[in-house]
Amino acid sequence: MEAQNLTWVLEFSLLGLSEDPDLQSILFGLFLSIYLITVLGNLLIILAISTDPHLHTPMYFFLSNLASTDIGFNSSTVLKMLANLQTHNKSISYAGCLTQMAFFVLFGCLDSLLLTVMAYDRLVAICHPLHYPIIMNPRFCGTLVLLSLSISPFGSLAHCLMVSQFTFCTDVEIPNFFCDPPQLLKLACDYTSTTDIFVFLYAAVFGGLPVSGILYSYARIVSSVLRVPSASGKHKAFSTCGSHLSIVCLFYGTAIGGYCSSVFADPPGKVTVASVMYTVVTPMLNPFVYSLRNRDIKIALQRLLRITV
Repeated sequence: MEAQNLTWVLEFSLLGLSEDPDLQSILFGLFLSIYLITVLGNLLIILAISTDPHLHTPMYFFLSNLASTDIGFNSSTVLKMLANLQTHNKSISYAGCLTQMAFFVLFGCLDSLLLTVMAYDRLVAICHPLHYPIIMNPRFCGTLVLLSLSISPFGSLAHCLMVSQFTFCTDVEIPNFFCDPPQLLKLACDYTSTTDIFVFLYAAVFGGLPVSGILYSYARIVSSVLRVPSASGKHKAFSTCGSHLSIVCLFYGTAIGGYCSSVFADPPGKVTVASVMYTVVTPMLNPFVYSLRNRDIKIALQRLLRITV
C-alpha cells in the first residue's frame, strides 16, 4: 500500500462504538445525556465553591480547577463523537485529529497533575496541620495550578510532534471514537517497535511521576494517621481523603486500563470500552463522588440550588 504524506492528503476514519446503523440514534442520545450531566455536574461544583465563602480553601480551590479540567477533558473527545453520530460521517481530517489529540493530552496531563497537587494538599493538612495555613497560602496554591498549566502543554506538544514524524497509508481506520495516540501511532506505515519505547517513556514521565507523587503523599498520610491514638481521630483524618482517593482510583484505574489496552493491541471492542470508561464515565462520576462523600459540598450545593430556585 502506498505511503503518502498525511499532512496534505489523508483523512482518518473513526470507527466509533458500533457499525450498526440502528444503534446510532440510541448512542447519540445516551452520550449526549452523559455529556450534559458531566458539564452540569462540574459547573455546579465550580459555582458552589465560588459562591460559598466557607469553601474558599486550598482543597476546594484545587477541586474547582479539577472540575474545569474534567469538562475540557470530556469535551475533547465526546463532542466529535456526537457530531459523527448525528451526521453519520466518521471522517476526521489530519488537522482535526492532531487538534483533538492535543487537547485530549493537554487536559489529561492537567487532570493528572491536579490530582497530584490535591494529594500534596492532603499531605500537608494531615501531617503538618499547624503549618497548613502558612504552607498552603493563596500565592503558593496559585503557583501550583499555574505550574500544572505550564507543564501540561509539553505533554501535548510531545504527542503532536511524535505523530507528525510518521507517514500513514491511505484509508486509515482508527478503531475508536477519538484519535487515541497509541492506536494512531500503531497505524503508521513506518511504525516500529522503537516507537513503543518513546510511548512508554512518555507514560513514565507524564503518568508515572504524578502517580509516584500521589503514592508518596498517601504513604506519608497513612504513616502519620496510624500514629494517632484514637479511632475517631484516625477516621476523621482518613475521611478528609476519601473523595480524593476515590477519584484517583477512578481516573488512574480506568486510564491505565485504557492505555494498556491500546498499547498491547487488545481487541478493538475492549479498547473502546476502556476508553469510554476513562474519557466519558470518570469525568461524569467525579461531581457525584464529591457531592455524595463531602458534607461541605452537599451543603453548598443545597444553598446554591435554593438560591437558583
